[in-house]
Amino acid sequence: MAVTGADTAQAVETVFRIESARITAVVARIVGDVGIAEELAQDALVAALEQWPATGVPANPGAWLTATAKHRAIDLVRRKETYARKLAEVGRTLEDVPPPPEPAEPDDIDDDLLRLMFTACHPVLAADARIALTLRLMGGLTTREIARAFLASEPTVAQRIVRAKRTLAKAGVPFEVPYGADREQRLASVLEVIYLIFNEGYAATAGDDLLRPALCEDALRLARLLSALMPDEPEVHGLAALLEFQASRTAARTGPDGEPVLLADQNRATWNRMLIRRGVEALSRAGSGPYALQAAIAGCHARAVRYEETDWAAIATLYGRLAELTPSPVVELNRAVAVSMAEGPEAALPLVDALVQDPALRGYHLLPSVRGDLLERLGRPEEARAEFERAASLTANARERDLLLRRAADRP
Repeated sequence: MAVTGADTAQAVETVFRIESARITAVVARIVGDVGIAEELAQDALVAALEQWPATGVPANPGAWLTATAKHRAIDLVRRKETYARKLAEVGRTLEDVPPPPEPAEPDDIDDDLLRLMFTACHPVLAADARIALTLRLMGGLTTREIARAFLASEPTVAQRIVRAKRTLAKAGVPFEVPYGADREQRLASVLEVIYLIFNEGYAATAGDDLLRPALCEDALRLARLLSALMPDEPEVHGLAALLEFQASRTAARTGPDGEPVLLADQNRATWNRMLIRRGVEALSRAGSGPYALQAAIAGCHARAVRYEETDWAAIATLYGRLAELTPSPVVELNRAVAVSMAEGPEAALPLVDALVQDPALRGYHLLPSVRGDLLERLGRPEEARAEFERAASLTANARERDLLLRRAADRP
């Protein structure tokens, strides 16, 4: 069968989607600028689209694209500065700036993908910019795909990405994996970005769909990649474990028409056992940080064959430990839910009532939702109805709103 130009173009785009992060990472190490690196990677894509229909798809298309982008990067560096000037600049740098302290152990991971991830997730960028840039550079998503995933306009996302690249260049953010104390802060930023991407896919903040599985898959892939690149970082495995456990329940979280299915009503036979096994394995390598504790909580759910077998006392204890590490009204709200299941709604209602005036939860729809559930279990249906109606008015997700309104209407 003859290979058409359309077939070749499809092959080019497929290979580029798979290899784009690695190509951009390799080139960024040469030019020191992720914006320019992405442009050169795109140039390599254009070259492939022009040449492969005539020459055929090479035996190793990823290597071809990488080599083409690298050659263009080297040409660019040579054009911009002479070799002597580069030597002079390097000399001045060595004279003026002391070298970074060498770690006791050789923990400088020589992997361009890891460097790219740390650069895209740099704290100098706002959270939304870090998310968009990471999905663009590491996930290989187009601007249109990112905009659709986050229900934003394409021009808005495009500008967000452009500004992020400019900010990194202006701030002189080095293309590196950091050492020492800075490493911990930067790693926390990387983990946060992956976590936020997953959460937006797991429980969409707005729109008509409860889930956006593609975002969950992107985040899970990034978490697995990071854990492979940083095997000695316990919290990396903690995040990976958390996402594996959470993703294992995806198929059971919505009904035939996309409506939410509460945890108590989920068909646990449809939970993905392979992902649960992966979560257990990752958790065994995690420490006792915030992501590891959240993963342990998710693991309690995953190990319960039936909802009635859930170890709510252990979950409440884990939330208590999490609250000590990262004090948060949301964590306290989740702890109250666990207490209500372990000790009864009467023990949990005062904990929830104490959060009602917290400004951080003003507008947070899950607070009145939880309070409504407790009031319902305490036999106070009128108050429960008002709480469910208030929760419905606060959420921007249509599926959650419908569920909450149904719960309000079901009250006698």
